[in-house]
Amino acid sequence: MTSPLARARQVGSEVAARHAESVDRDARFPHEAFSALKGARLLGVMVPRAHGGEGASIADVVAICHALGQHCSSTALIYAMHQIQLACVVRHGEGSAWHRGLMERLASEQLLLASATTEAGVGGDVRSSVCALEHDGARFTLQKNASVISYGADADGILATARRAPDAPASDQSIVVVLKGDYTLERTSGWDTMGMRGTCSEGFVLRASGEIAQVLPVPYADISAQTMLPTTHLTWAGVWLGIASDAVSRARAFTRAEARRKPGTTPSGAARLAETVNLLQLMRANIVAATRDYQRAMDSVEALTALAFAVEMNNVKIGSSQMATQVINHALLVCGLAGYRNDGPYSVTRHLRDAHSAAVMINNDRILANSAGMLLALKDEPEMFA
Repeated sequence: MTSPLARARQVGSEVAARHAESVDRDARFPHEAFSALKGARLLGVMVPRAHGGEGASIADVVAICHALGQHCSSTALIYAMHQIQLACVVRHGEGSAWHRGLMERLASEQLLLASATTEAGVGGDVRSSVCALEHDGARFTLQKNASVISYGADADGILATARRAPDAPASDQSIVVVLKGDYTLERTSGWDTMGMRGTCSEGFVLRASGEIAQVLPVPYADISAQTMLPTTHLTWAGVWLGIASDAVSRARAFTRAEARRKPGTTPSGAARLAETVNLLQLMRANIVAATRDYQRAMDSVEALTALAFAVEMNNVKIGSSQMATQVINHALLVCGLAGYRNDGPYSVTRHLRDAHSAAVMINNDRILANSAGMLLALKDEPEMFA
């Protein structure tokens, strides 16, 4: 079998790209791309080999997100969100027989996981829950008014956060895996947006029940700090890098076409293109460095919970989300009207619309405020070349 990245590139170029326009236009789930991703066995790629997966690293997954993002932003972002949930199960479920069995199913059946972490009434704070797990012997019930469950109607399972018990404070949270058959969804809001239209990030009331064994055996606070947040920031950044990379590729193609059209002259946008490539390189370097730092820190709870690490992960999200739109704006200036059009090989309009989602997915202002508090507590700058 070829490498996961090679398979992802094939799915991206042969399937996701072909349907990206209709996914965006109709705000529909990218069924074709995910059928191909399942066929290529890319959904369970992070599952350890001992449980039937390929044991892919976070760097592998970020690279796949980048590859898919060059063809269909919605496909790439859904893939990233699925891998975030998978990472939580893989890193924190090994000690649970139920979750080990789930990993085997994720590898063999290529199940698609969604997330229900946001909730009406908490103002977007995923570290606070209104709903609670109601215990009844070895079983639980849960009702959650989730303001967003991206691709919820098309997922095979959902990881939902809730207070550990009805008498627990809002921040004392657990995360539980519920699979189809365990839950029902009642749609409460639609998804008609500027960009990332195919993620179908609608609101639902989630009603679920199951075995207590389905609750991950680690507090959500630890799962969030050690796995969910860094994986989220890195995989999303990979998606945005993919979108920006394709916009730059279109700007390069436009500039080459202009050079062929007027032999012996340097196209007017060539200097702007050079500046755009420089920005893209800076964006890529930031993501690669942060991914390596996360991989180095993975085996150390102390490193993963350090304030400096949290600030670094916050910064890669903020920096990448800001640079993505900057790079695509530069590509638009290179392509001019050809880039501004919705049709044609040099259009970057969908790229720009999709990239604008980056700053509001976990709002940058919220992250900056969080980082500001941590920076006040940091006494020394971390070693740059440690």
